[in-house]
Amino acid sequence: MEIEFFGAAGEVTGSCHILRVAGRALLIDCGLIQGGGNAAARNRERFPFDPVEIDAVFLTHAHLDHSGRLPLLYKQGFRGPIYTTAASRDLLPVLLYDSADLAAREVERINRRREPGEPPATALYDREDVAQCLGQVKALRYDTDYAPFPGVSLCLREAGHILGSSSLQLDLQEGALRRRVVFSGDLGQYDSPILHDPHRFSSADLVVMECTYGDRLHRERDATLQELAGIIAEAAATRGNIVMPSFAVGRSQELLYLLGKHYDDWQLAPWKIFLDSPMAIEASKIYWRHVDRHDDEAQQLRASVAAMPALPNFVATRSVEESRAINAHRSFALIIAGSGMCNGGRVLHHLARNLPRRECHVIIAGYQAPGTLGRSLVDGAERVNIYGEEVAVRAALHTVGGLSAHADQRDLLRWYDSFENRPPVCLVHGEPEPLAAFKRELAARNIRGWAPGRGDIIDILAATTSTTNVR
Repeated sequence: MEIEFFGAAGEVTGSCHILRVAGRALLIDCGLIQGGGNAAARNRERFPFDPVEIDAVFLTHAHLDHSGRLPLLYKQGFRGPIYTTAASRDLLPVLLYDSADLAAREVERINRRREPGEPPATALYDREDVAQCLGQVKALRYDTDYAPFPGVSLCLREAGHILGSSSLQLDLQEGALRRRVVFSGDLGQYDSPILHDPHRFSSADLVVMECTYGDRLHRERDATLQELAGIIAEAAATRGNIVMPSFAVGRSQELLYLLGKHYDDWQLAPWKIFLDSPMAIEASKIYWRHVDRHDDEAQQLRASVAAMPALPNFVATRSVEESRAINAHRSFALIIAGSGMCNGGRVLHHLARNLPRRECHVIIAGYQAPGTLGRSLVDGAERVNIYGEEVAVRAALHTVGGLSAHADQRDLLRWYDSFENRPPVCLVHGEPEPLAAFKRELAARNIRGWAPGRGDIIDILAATTSTTNVR
């Protein structure tokens, strides 16, 4: 029994772990490496295993940093099942087809500029690869034990991160040896809108745990709502626009939910609220369809209206022409657009037009990977490059951490504390500083923790039978 850490080891994106047990090779996630720098080149690197030899993929959720290389895995020979939740199954086509389309457009741009004699660039994968990959997806119910292979029992538990997100409870057996390993997946904040809280576990022998925000605390929910109300009021007073870069799955739906819930309190009647993302529009339909995954408050709101969100001034812009028409609004336009890290998508056009205007506001409401435009804005850049043009940053920038879809340090500890037997922990999905900070928090509680690097292998039996005192 062993786990090899391939992706999201010492970094946040590219989640991919290999579990070997009972003669099987099982992949936990297969995500894209996102951000700037050499991410594109790293995504093209060969897997450190033969895709043909992977027996199955257990997918925690649909976000591309967990699912985005699944079509590449199929393209290189994988033919096993991909087990995930029903909601993740429904979201995967939205995300993966969009990823293939973006790759095709990028390759087209590159090939237009290539020098004579230079070989043409090719996409990581195409729509046909996506279609074939999606044919391997098998939807499983939450809180139900499945036995996909002898010696392997799988149960998906609510993770509270986005619709369909799950933590994986794996009961493993080799001969007389039994171990329970829990992969947290990405964990959401407690008491977040729409979704249920993360599942409370009682025991495990080993936990593989994300720690994206292992070194910080988000602003309290009430304070976050007050901050949003204040930003909207300030933008109204200066007669500017608000641009909200947003992930198409998760953040966009939560923002629309909050705007609908607080429509009167935040005096939103004068505003036009644009969802400028075809992918987010499709994802929103899926969000509202899976009512069983909504918490009590969201279900009560849905029962009182035909659909969520209840926004009389809401405009969903699908076409490029509709997106361009937003430019005519010099004030009172609240624009939610992708991508969430500002490294592509329609939000770039809105930023290019609104960043130089002092009366406008930009709300950053999620994690920004190193090398992305979003990280540059958060880090206080006074000028940024968008589509080859230098753009001055004069708009007011607001980092609203309380809207993050990721648990902060307090929530991560709260989730871990549900394990009554205090199992050892492998920390993944975090940059070096958050990893080190959260490892110190665990050590202060006398809990063993590792931060595996890329290519490191953990022997599950050895990790769970150490004589180190674990309370």
